[in-house]
Amino acid sequence: MSIPGRVRRIALLALLTGCARTAVEERPPNVIVVLVDDLRWDDLGIEGHPFVQTPAIDQLARDGARFRNAFATTPLCSPSRAAILTGQYVHTNGIIDNTERDATSHQLPTFARPLAAAGYQTGFFGKWHMGNDDTPRPGFTRWVAMKGQGEANDPKLNVDGTRIEEKGYVTDLLTDRVVTFMEESKGKPFMVFLAHKALHPNVMQRADGSVAPVVGQGAGFIPAVRHRGRYASAVVPRRPNARAPVVRKPALLRPLPGVPPINEVTGTPDQDVRDRLEMLLAVDESLARIIRTLESMGEYGRTMIILTGDHGYFYGEHHLNEERRLAYEETARIPLIVRYPPLIPAGVTPTQMVQTIDLAPTILDLAQVKDTVSRHGASLLPLLRGTDVPWRRSVLIEYYSDRVFPRMQNMGYQAVRTERYKYIHYLELPGMDELYDLQVDPFELDNIIATPAGSAVLPTVQAELARLQSATGYHPTQAR
Repeated sequence: MSIPGRVRRIALLALLTGCARTAVEERPPNVIVVLVDDLRWDDLGIEGHPFVQTPAIDQLARDGARFRNAFATTPLCSPSRAAILTGQYVHTNGIIDNTERDATSHQLPTFARPLAAAGYQTGFFGKWHMGNDDTPRPGFTRWVAMKGQGEANDPKLNVDGTRIEEKGYVTDLLTDRVVTFMEESKGKPFMVFLAHKALHPNVMQRADGSVAPVVGQGAGFIPAVRHRGRYASAVVPRRPNARAPVVRKPALLRPLPGVPPINEVTGTPDQDVRDRLEMLLAVDESLARIIRTLESMGEYGRTMIILTGDHGYFYGEHHLNEERRLAYEETARIPLIVRYPPLIPAGVTPTQMVQTIDLAPTILDLAQVKDTVSRHGASLLPLLRGTDVPWRRSVLIEYYSDRVFPRMQNMGYQAVRTERYKYIHYLELPGMDELYDLQVDPFELDNIIATPAGSAVLPTVQAELARLQSATGYHPTQAR
């Protein structure tokens, strides 16, 4: 039954039975997804960061659920976005890298399609980033997208097929559009997918997926003018693996022509970290404004808000910077916060292992909308309710060599992370696999694959990787 028909039927029943509930109260809930580019799970105040200020995000977490073990399926922008939107691993949906996959991205079975068919108003706002094509995609009734990586200031937007140039800071301008969209919903359920440019630097994306830096004052990580210098004197915290020597990582340590060997200098500079976190200030203000709008509309209590990142970022861990494609915790782990008072108790911290592929099934389950698409993820609603249900004890993380970053040449992998171990199998680098015991080595400093302890556990994690590959239809040549 369509949503308008469902609402009319509920309204009639309410009149006949004298029920006090109205049709508006019975209509499906709204959904807002806030996707922050390159946001680490520990970049938030509620995670104990020593100086970052994220009051709106922190309150969202206190009012809802903050997942403690959430992971990207692929720690790279385009593939991660495709996994979020489809609930499928990229070896199925085909968005395996950051190259120009425009045609494929028009065909993605996103969760927006069945929502729109069921009567939802569905809006996409921000960075689509599966190629450079900014034209509207099926399933979205409102489309406000940037071409490629987009711009931090004075962005060029494609609004429902018409290209315009806006003046101002991109985070604020996208929020303006979201607010207008919600206010124009006129009682219909709506879904917002807000894909911020923050915390990504200003770069120009080429068709092959490579990027070129923007020259001049618009280069690098660009906070809003009102936030520049907020953290200028802050001491940047570093995890122990940012200073420790890198050993027993043959794939990372192999010599490559024209590529400097990794060392402490190749890690992320303090100023880049400060600039990134100053960009986050506008994201937090954006969330606060969206919440105020929902409150003024009387919709806050009936709107599920999901805040997450597409993947993390290295702050010098393993002496790395932008090479966020690797399977280490700093880039594979993501924040995931979900608030929806009718379902989720305040302040819960689920510890189950969840992934970006779980968001599409969760949203469709909440909306009670079904479709025929096969999705690898599972609805999080039972976990959010606190129901004791069987759940996964391992996750598959994958990456396909896109040859954009020279250091990442031939470093495609399939990895399995269990509650205790992480096994990384490099597809093109024989003899360079890695195995970590996260219980005793949470910073992934000691590759134990060649030790007696590693040899003992290796068959088990290899079998688990093979099981996950089989369960998700992976084939070594499928996505090449």
